[in-house]
Amino acid sequence: MSLEITEELIARQSPEAQAIIRVLLAKISELEARLNKTPQNSSLPPSVQHPHAKPTPKKPKSQKKRGGQPGHQKHERPLISTDECDEVQSFKPTECRRCGTKLSGRDRDPLRHQVWELPEIKPHVTEYQRHRLVCRGCGETTCAALPPGVPTGQAGPRLVALTALLLGCFRQSKSRTALFLSTILGQPCSTGWVVKLQNQATYALRPAYDELASQLPNQPILAMDETPTKEGTAKTWLWTYVAAAFTLFAVRPSRDGTGVTDLLGDDFEGVVHCDRARMYLSLARLQWCWAHLKRDFQALVDSGDNQAKRLGHDLLRPTREMFRLWARYRDGTLTRLGWKRLMGPVRDDVDALLLRGAFSGNRRFAGMCQELYDHRPWLWTFLDVEGVEPTNNASERALRQAVIWRKLSFGTQSAAGSRFVETILTVGETCRQQVRNVFDFLTDAVEARLAGQPAPSLLPRA
Repeated sequence: MSLEITEELIARQSPEAQAIIRVLLAKISELEARLNKTPQNSSLPPSVQHPHAKPTPKKPKSQKKRGGQPGHQKHERPLISTDECDEVQSFKPTECRRCGTKLSGRDRDPLRHQVWELPEIKPHVTEYQRHRLVCRGCGETTCAALPPGVPTGQAGPRLVALTALLLGCFRQSKSRTALFLSTILGQPCSTGWVVKLQNQATYALRPAYDELASQLPNQPILAMDETPTKEGTAKTWLWTYVAAAFTLFAVRPSRDGTGVTDLLGDDFEGVVHCDRARMYLSLARLQWCWAHLKRDFQALVDSGDNQAKRLGHDLLRPTREMFRLWARYRDGTLTRLGWKRLMGPVRDDVDALLLRGAFSGNRRFAGMCQELYDHRPWLWTFLDVEGVEPTNNASERALRQAVIWRKLSFGTQSAAGSRFVETILTVGETCRQQVRNVFDFLTDAVEARLAGQPAPSLLPRA
């Protein structure tokens, strides 16, 4: 038998019982809201939801079979020229397959069949013999010095670069990295040696990292995000800063405003893409992410409050229209002037709905609507500043690889490990952003450090 708890029923209780009932009802409402959270109506990552639990796609399932469709363009690896092949073997038939007559001559256009194979992998070991010679005049012993660029350890630049690449970009553990080096490359290796090579890579790459960090305060537009991680037993935060031409990661001990001001300074004048986290409020100009807002509006629709559902549906309509117009502007079917003209009514609708929600008296969403209305210029910065997007997808994409690394590694064990992680993630993502070969850059950086030369730069090439 169910009992409906009404205000009339609560009023008939003693003051103490009324207070207890209201606290319990608020707690129940909070727990129900938590149960209803999904990646579609909150900031929960999609990985927390089982694939079978995901909502049915709105588009009907295609009736086409898997794989290539009839008439699609064929994709195949083209043959390289014969001169590029390492070995060419020529085969001629000796007799006619029909009558057995002996055959001779040469086919001017033979059938070509190429097989790709890995060469035998064997480390290239160079021995440097440093002779000690005795002076005949004074008897002093002098030993020859190593040439510039020769490492004092046993690892060359390419081996250090590959180790850093395996650890950072390919997210391998230290034991797996040592196993790969010893098993596949024939390079004797231990986990302790991997740590030494990791530190060498950090020292070689750090000047390039510091150079990027010094350029952050000068960027006109940045996308920022953060994710929790660990350094030993302490909780830390991995921040990402995405500029137009580079991406920088930084491990910081907290999620407060120091993660913003440490690298941007107190007088940053650019636009920052972000979610509505409190630490970003100290910045002068923001663009709040509309993908996050869309999930918040969807959360209102999914709540058990009819008033919240109605407001959620009303807010989702102009939000969908905004994304539709943005897609048209981005693909070039709308000019910027025409796009801004069509966005005028959308902006007015959203502002009016937020004001309605702020004065609704409903504690479920009145505070959120009031905050959005008070900071409504931060919802529409992308209309006023060219190059600013309505979402924070750039930092979300950049942070994805870091999140995968974090889930596989469970963080770092020391400050040196954190410095390596933020450095190698920065180098890897920036090279991807600039379409540069990350292995070549790592090798060049290690060679420059060994030779005592300036480190290569990650700033965009002139």
